[in-house]
Amino acid sequence: METVLVVGATGNIGVSVIRGALNSGRNVLAIVRSQASADKLVRYIGSAEGITFVEANVAADDGVQDVVDKVRAGQLPAFQHVYSCVGGEYITTLLPEITTERLHSNMNLQFEAAFFAYRATIPYLLSQPNAATWTVCTGSQGDIGTHALPAMTQGALFSFATAAARETAETNVRFNEVYLAFRVLYDDVAVAQGVTKASDFVPVYEAILAREEIRSARVWVETVEDIKAIRFTCKF
Repeated sequence: METVLVVGATGNIGVSVIRGALNSGRNVLAIVRSQASADKLVRYIGSAEGITFVEANVAADDGVQDVVDKVRAGQLPAFQHVYSCVGGEYITTLLPEITTERLHSNMNLQFEAAFFAYRATIPYLLSQPNAATWTVCTGSQGDIGTHALPAMTQGALFSFATAAARETAETNVRFNEVYLAFRVLYDDVAVAQGVTKASDFVPVYEAILAREEIRSARVWVETVEDIKAIRFTCKF
């Protein structure tokens, strides 16, 4: 059975990805910060069946690499798919008011974590004989810019996603970007705030896993209708 490695597993998008992976008949290797984070995830999903947890700091340059090393050593299950969705702050702080510390922290969480995960996992996936996927979730703030801090980190992710898609275009790895233009939160929080529930977002990843023609592409999720009527364009 195939396994999806989820980087940012306990976040709003991460729980959706895990549901999508499990629904598609795959197992999950979920990177969490602590046992408390794992317990929170199990409470939300409803069961730990099909999920292997591993603790690591995905914001550290060697955090995901340590996980891959354990996979290679047979200490953790092999994986064929990766989804990166580590989140940062969604705030409206004006550019001149963003401290250097806050800028570095958010660039680390939203951009560097994805890069570190890619750098650690892509050699492993390319060395495997089977088809694989690598997916990163970005956001429309990179274009809209109403929230300066996430706008800058999303802009960096856009460039990363295009470069990664080019590098893997002729390989066994289908690299794709999910461009999300609205808020998706844990179900109970989403209901309270009147935004989209994580459980409703599940079909997007199910489609990416199932449809081989989605490759080196941006998957557009600009409206709720896009969740089921999947739209995508090739990056080049």
